[in-house]
Amino acid sequence: MQQEGRLLSSAEQPPRLSIVIPVLNEAAGIEASLTPLQTMRDQRTAIPVEIIVVDGGSGDASAHIAKPLADRVLSSPAGRALQMNLGAQHATAPALLFLHADTQLPTNAVEQITQALNGHAWGRFDIELAGRSGWLPVVSWMMNQRSRLTGIATGDQGMFMRASTFKATGGFPEQPLMEDIELSKRLKRVSRPACLKAKVVSSGRRWDEVGAWKTIRLMWRLRYRYWRGVSATQLAKEYRDAR
Repeated sequence: MQQEGRLLSSAEQPPRLSIVIPVLNEAAGIEASLTPLQTMRDQRTAIPVEIIVVDGGSGDASAHIAKPLADRVLSSPAGRALQMNLGAQHATAPALLFLHADTQLPTNAVEQITQALNGHAWGRFDIELAGRSGWLPVVSWMMNQRSRLTGIATGDQGMFMRASTFKATGGFPEQPLMEDIELSKRLKRVSRPACLKAKVVSSGRRWDEVGAWKTIRLMWRLRYRYWRGVSATQLAKEYRDAR
């Protein structure tokens, strides 16, 4: 594992939120994703933030592009759970936000997270899928309602939590799929999630490429089989074969 980043000077405030972003071959869009986060790194803000990018062995220039736009760029074996756990290990703030590379935060996201964590151990945002399909608003609504009913969050909803809670629950299980579902189950034993109505905007490219209803059927089938005890390794293989 290699690490690059900047040191905190004695005049700077320590960060209050660490944003961990796992990436793999995201050179085409990583600059556009990280640029809107730059104002959050300003130490003059009320709630300073650090950005930690964890590269899973990209074959492109993802890590190189991210370097000037992040406080730390870490190298990890591929695997979202592995990458996010490594980022959390190097985080210095008392709160964590796990953000997918193709997801944009809403306005005042940091303030909303800070306020939510005063009364909850963890939470997530509502989601808006952006893409060509006319079904994406319906899919987004279904995802948000399901999450409210079940207390289960998915990674593309921008999961956030107290760092102490993340550590106490063991972090993300290092499995190739459903790591967000499993962590949600653990976190629910601590508290119900804060379900913020503010929306993260996430890429709907998977839904556009594969088809909305085909993707819905696939994801529900995978979740049902996971609930029935099928291993995440087997489900990951089926997910790859279906894409």
